Parts: sequence; C-alpha cells; structure tokens
Amino acid sequence: MKEKQLLMLPGPTPVPQEVLQALARPMINHRGPEFKSLLAEAAEGLKEVFCTRQEVLILTGAGSGAMEAAVSNFVSPGERVLVVSIGSFGDRFAQIAQRFGAQVERLEFAWGTAADPAALADRIRADVNKEIRAVFVTHNETSTGVTNDIPALRAAVGDHPALFIVDAVSSLGAMPLETDNWNLDVVVAGSQKSFMIPPGLAFACVSPRAWDVAAKCTNARFYWDLGKAREMAAKGQTPFTPAIPQVTALVESLRMIRSEGLPGTFARHLKLREMTRHGVRALGMELLAADAVASAAVTAVFPPAGLEANALRKMLLDRFNVVVAGGQGKFDNKIFRIGHLGYVQGLDIIAVIAALEMTLNICGHKVELGSGVRAAQEVVLAENA
Repeated sequence: MKEKQLLMLPGPTPVPQEVLQALARPMINHRGPEFKSLLAEAAEGLKEVFCTRQEVLILTGAGSGAMEAAVSNFVSPGERVLVVSIGSFGDRFAQIAQRFGAQVERLEFAWGTAADPAALADRIRADVNKEIRAVFVTHNETSTGVTNDIPALRAAVGDHPALFIVDAVSSLGAMPLETDNWNLDVVVAGSQKSFMIPPGLAFACVSPRAWDVAAKCTNARFYWDLGKAREMAAKGQTPFTPAIPQVTALVESLRMIRSEGLPGTFARHLKLREMTRHGVRALGMELLAADAVASAAVTAVFPPAGLEANALRKMLLDRFNVVVAGGQGKFDNKIFRIGHLGYVQGLDIIAVIAALEMTLNICGHKVELGSGVRAAQEVVLAENA
C-alpha cells in the first residue's frame, strides 16, 4: 500500500479536510450575489490577519504576482528604489523592480542572517535629496529560514518619504505582522502558505499614502492594476475571472484561523519551530539561521559532512514519503528546508524527525534512534509543565 505523503514544504502546504470540502463545492457565478458575499467575508477576514483597517485586495495569481503589483503600481520608470535583501526572495524584488525600469540599489546581507536596521538607517540618512522612492523588504526569507525585524527596519526609515513595502508571503498568519501599527505602506501575501489553501490567490494591503503614489505612477500594468482591483472590489467583484474555488476555500480557512485565534496560531508555529530546531540539533546537524532570527515558518538545515542535501531529501521521499524543500541559489544542494507552517501539528514534526533519524542511518551517518524525537518531545513537555 502506498504510504501517505508528509508534505513539509514552506509552500504549498497541507490543506485541511474542511478546506478540501470547500474546494469541491459547485461552481458559481463570479458576477453574482453569492460570490459577492464570499468575497466580502474573505476580505473582512483578511483584514484581521493583516491587522489593518484598510481594505485587503484579493488577486488571482501567485505571491510573486502580488510582488510584481507592489512594484508596478508604486514605482515609475527611472525612480530610485532600495531593496533590502537577505536571500532569494529579496533578490526577486530587485529583479522585478529592474524589469519595470527602476534604478535599483541593493542593501544586501549574508544569506542566513537578518538585515541590520542600523545599516538601513545609515543609507537612508545618506539620501539627503530624498531620491529613494520605495524601500522593499522581505519579512520572512523562505530560502534561508530567517525572519527580519520589520518594526526595527521601519523605524530605521523614520520620516523619509519612501514607501515601505513588505513581502509577507511566507510570514503572514504564521508570525505577528501588524500592518497599521507598524506603519507599513504595502504588504503582499499568498494563499498557499499559512492560509492552508492551494496556490492561486495573492493579497495586497495598501495604505492611503501608497494609494496617492499609485495615482501618479506612470508604470505599465494591466492584470496587476491594483486601482482597478480596488474599484471592482467596491462592487463585490474582481477585474478578471477569479479563482472561485480558492476564494471559497479562503473563507473556510479564515474561519479556522479565527477559531484558533491569532495568538494561538503564532504560539503553535513557535512551538513547531522549536521542536524542529531541537530535534535536528540533537541529531548533530547545524542550522543556517541563528536562534534570534529563526523563522517560525521554515527551518534550513545543513546535512552532515559528506552527505549531499539533495541525496538526503531523495532518501526521505523514496523510503518514507516525506517531502522537504531543497536549497535555493547559492545554497542549492547545501541545505534542506523543513516547512512547519499552516496545517501542521506537533506529531508531524515528530514524524519528520523520526524519518530523518532512519534516513541518516541508512545513508551511513549513524545517529541514536529516538534522540531527535526525544528532543522534540521535550519541547512539548516543557510547554505543558
């Protein structure tokens, strides 16, 4: 009998049964009253997760589409932008901005580390003529398992007029992000991470100040025109045909998130992070991110010396049907990444650690069976002590 697959990616993530059932509902008219009601409930629920009083736009597409919208709607060709990059997805923001004609300056930090707010403050102070029109930051860098301190980075920009634009694709719903209280101008996210639904939806929250900039932006956009999306949302519709099943599923997932409560959701993700980190360390493997900046969504792990990361991943899949992510860019085949966001519970982490123990032994790297599992279990027991 084929074993059940344990999907431990940083996206797409497992989908709960309730959400799967919502996806299977009959198709409806995307210009009719039933969809209008669904869209309204989803938008209101998203406002709670974004921690905002502003409207949240629901777009059909991937999170990278929302990142493109965060460039094309707010940066005109020739304008200078600053991209704070700590990994692959920070670099993606820079690539998008370059494609849309911006003068891109990168403030880069070593992969596996977080951005230094002091360095950002120094660069902003040096911009005496206020030429920088936008600062782009990744909240949670999926490629390295590092989380940036967004309030500190926002404070580093101070009263500089540049828009502060955040990629929260893999962080929103897994860790705190307060759009209004942190004074964020544009925040984008996607459906296939902690929202626990299949890929196909992207979200964007825009501040009043950013809407003023968008009204003057001369860049080209059509499908990702947020102004048009806002106009149609006011009518309970979308500019183009939406992914109706995903919107239906989003409503269900938001009900689940509301039932657990955001504080409970964040606490669960932190527990999963700690279980993963303690379990992996007990097996003698090193982690890429330091504890102080470690992601609650994904953990990046170095395999033992002499064992390629991709070979370990293949063995996990072939022998135990456990799926973990590989490294990206400069960390390809150097690390593997264990996703622990969305519809994931502690027993999933214990199963992954147990599979890792057996895989390491099969690959000739002897570890004591149960040592990693015990370390993960102790995290749970300490929480309940």
